[in-house]
Amino acid sequence: MNFEQFQNRSRLYVIGALEPEEVEEFEKARKKFGQKAEDFITKCYALHEAFALSLRPAKASAAIKDRLMSSSSRRMNS
Repeated sequence: MNFEQFQNRSRLYVIGALEPEEVEEFEKARKKFGQKAEDFITKCYALHEAFALSLRPAKASAAIKDRLMSSSSRRMNS
């Protein structure tokens, strides 16, 4: 695996999207590329976290709210 392939797999690695056999190959390349690999993985984790924090929660639909309110009303009346 060359470093460009390693970079592509690193992005998948940080989100847990590699298959077990791919993880084994990735770990070998990680050792092969040393500190350069570790630095890149660290950047990938930082980007992953920044992206996750930038997402806004989806607004609940009116139907979900109605089901929730109906369910809680039934429980309170029981």
